[in-house]
Amino acid sequence: MPASAANNRPEDLTARLGVGAGAAQGEALLKALREVKNQIIGNKTKKLLYLHLGAVPKIVSVLAAAGSASDDSGGISRGGDAAVIVQAAAAIGSFACGVEDGVRAVLDAGAVPHLTSILSHHDEKVVDAGARSLKMIFQSELAPKYDVLQEENLNFLLSLLDSDNENVTELAASIIAHSCETNEQQKALCDAGVLLRFVSLLGGSSNQKDGCLESIAAVIKNNTEVSSRFSCTGNGKALNALANLIQDRYPQTRLLACKCLIAVGHASPCYVEELQIKTKLVLVLVELLEEPGRVGNEAPFSLKTLIADDEELHKQALSVNAIEKLCSILQMSSVQARRLQGILLALAELCSKLEKCRCQLMSPQVLNLIVDALKHDCMDVRVAACNCIRNITRSLKNLSAGCLSSEAFIVRLVQLLHDPSTSVQIAALGALCNIVINCATRKSVLIKCGGVSQLVQLSKSMDSVLRSKSVLALRNLMFLADITDKEFILKELTLCTLASLIYDSECSIQEQALALISGLVDGCSQSVKHVFAQDSIILDAVMRQLQNASSIGVCIQGMFVLSNIAAGSESDKDTVMNYLVPPQTDSCIPSFTIKFLQSKDILLRVASLWCFVNLTDPASVGSSRRVARLQDAGIVLQLKSMLNDPCLDCKLRVRMILEQCMELETAQA
Repeated sequence: MPASAANNRPEDLTARLGVGAGAAQGEALLKALREVKNQIIGNKTKKLLYLHLGAVPKIVSVLAAAGSASDDSGGISRGGDAAVIVQAAAAIGSFACGVEDGVRAVLDAGAVPHLTSILSHHDEKVVDAGARSLKMIFQSELAPKYDVLQEENLNFLLSLLDSDNENVTELAASIIAHSCETNEQQKALCDAGVLLRFVSLLGGSSNQKDGCLESIAAVIKNNTEVSSRFSCTGNGKALNALANLIQDRYPQTRLLACKCLIAVGHASPCYVEELQIKTKLVLVLVELLEEPGRVGNEAPFSLKTLIADDEELHKQALSVNAIEKLCSILQMSSVQARRLQGILLALAELCSKLEKCRCQLMSPQVLNLIVDALKHDCMDVRVAACNCIRNITRSLKNLSAGCLSSEAFIVRLVQLLHDPSTSVQIAALGALCNIVINCATRKSVLIKCGGVSQLVQLSKSMDSVLRSKSVLALRNLMFLADITDKEFILKELTLCTLASLIYDSECSIQEQALALISGLVDGCSQSVKHVFAQDSIILDAVMRQLQNASSIGVCIQGMFVLSNIAAGSESDKDTVMNYLVPPQTDSCIPSFTIKFLQSKDILLRVASLWCFVNLTDPASVGSSRRVARLQDAGIVLQLKSMLNDPCLDCKLRVRMILEQCMELETAQA
């Protein structure tokens, strides 16, 4: 082995990264720094090896010493100082580039203050090296945040922006994009003229433009006031600049310009409301989907954000073959996790509204790839795959197609209910809620593979979203289930757990629990007995919520429960009647009975009316007695006042009840 190669072993180079005195030692140090830098550029394995050997703290020490060294006798010359600083800063930046462990080591070694201090160095090469190294660091989420509300920090950033050195202005843009998180910070930066400075720098180099665009997006994001002020800059000069940049020759610049316009459109829709602009953005982003690297990875996310909840833009995306391109990329042999996540999220958004979009995803190859993504190592990809499946299965037609009807597919979703990530569990629940709602076969598969047991466990979670989603899944599972499945679900759930869900602190969970009970007793006389079991623990809970609930949704579902019970036997009807209109001893009518009939909420009036439709059924032998009690309680009078209800459904139910009352009175006479 040549002597030079032996001396360039990482172990030897690391040992030579000491601060020495004298010109000879200074030259050896410079060579060692340069060699380390050259070895680690683009080589993650070498970076990790040098990290393990402790090279970073030594290099930072060299930077600190060289940065403060004076030109005393026997020391490194001023020119030597500059060369050492440049190589040390470049090495530190290389360690921080693309490797989070490297960023962590650089930060732990205290490199940032030393790199910041050399930005004021007299040698332009030193300034460039320091700025480039700091830019590498501030590309990582691990980098420290600058609180721009502190005057000292804000003034520092403004001084960087005023520099004639492009690397320094790019650094300022990187720090702002990384640090700007709150509305107050956005306003402070806007007030300080940062956005005006960024617009003036958009004519610079490609890197400078990109840095400015990223920062503009960060400063205006979700801030209506700042976005409006930016849009009005120079009578629309800023917006025109962005519109021009979406046609830039560089893909990265086009993407960032799109992101800025999307941010403006979301924060201040009036400034980017023309369909022509949005259509152009869709076209540009769809073209960028096929770009390699970061641009192609990020383009699907921007496309999703742009078209979110906008059916017209969904149609525009469909017209320029967005789904075909996304599916084509999906079918490539190896797709990086970030890009795969973005593709699945974009497809999920496109399938959220239009049936035509869902149909384009129904090829077995594409569906199999989406289902395979449920097993991906990356948590975000698993979440995106679940969201995609949830939106595809909004269509009953698609539910019975291809692999979405297979047992293995449902089992895989159930397995995700055990995922260590709460986000994955919530996403899997969202998909299962659609899948089990209207198919007996799929209900049975979920029950057989232990899905009910896990849903019950999740309904007891401390996370309110998990509880809500799991109860919704149980509700959908209960909907139109056969008696055997209903009994199994209730056995797993238990009446005590169900009652506790009715009393949950979250109104949405109370509502889903009541809807679950409504599904339990709907059309199944054998299941009604459960609401009376254990001293009527369920029915008492329902009534207590009806009397005390502040949520309209809870009241609606509670009245549907009573309505379904009242559709049962004579005994069931009398029980409901006694709850709604207690026998005239020393009791009075619960305040909610007439209040619900007078509610402004149409569905609450409808649910209440259905209850009285079932209580006054002429085919039931006790209906005459119940009608008399309704008259004494003033409920019939309230019903007569609703004959001209603005809601047709309510009007029909009112007339039906009154006709039944008249029929019963006539029969008695």
